[in-house]
Formats: sequence, C-alpha cells, structure tokens
Amino acid sequence: MLFLYMEKALERAEYKKLDDGSWFAEIPGFSGVWANAPTVEACRKELLEVLEGWLLIMKSLGSDLRKRRQSWRCVVGESPIQGRVSDPP
Repeated sequence: MLFLYMEKALERAEYKKLDDGSWFAEIPGFSGVWANAPTVEACRKELLEVLEGWLLIMKSLGSDLRKRRQSWRCVVGESPIQGRVSDPP
C-alpha cells in the first residue's frame, strides 16, 4: 500500500534543470519533500527516499494520508520519468 501511495505521489513530481546542470524536483502538496542531484534519474531516486521518510514521519504523527490522496490530480510530462519537466527560463 505504501509503495502505491508513493508511486502516485511521484506522478505529481515537478522537475527542473538548474543553471549548474543539476536537477531539482519537488512534489506539490508535500511540504519539504524535494531533491537535488546531478542527473534526473538520481534526482528521482533521492526524491523517492525523501518522500518515504516524510510519509513515515507523517504516519507516526497520526496524519490521515488518504485525505491527501483524494485531492491529487495526476500530471504526465514529456520526460522519460513521470512528472513535469522544465528548463530554467
């Protein structure tokens, strides 16, 4: 169940290539869940680890994660991974 929840959350991830060539990713609605890595693949992996930790903490604090899931809208971008990808302006 936790894996499916995390998979759905990652579908909402937004990725941005930074000026230094590294990648930044965050998941809207998950305050403090973000990652930065040299490649988009490494960034996604780091984001998954951060999300897992965030979910475990929220669950231990008694948060009802089902309410958050009901409000999600999935976004699929033009990237080899799910999510939106953008280059800096």
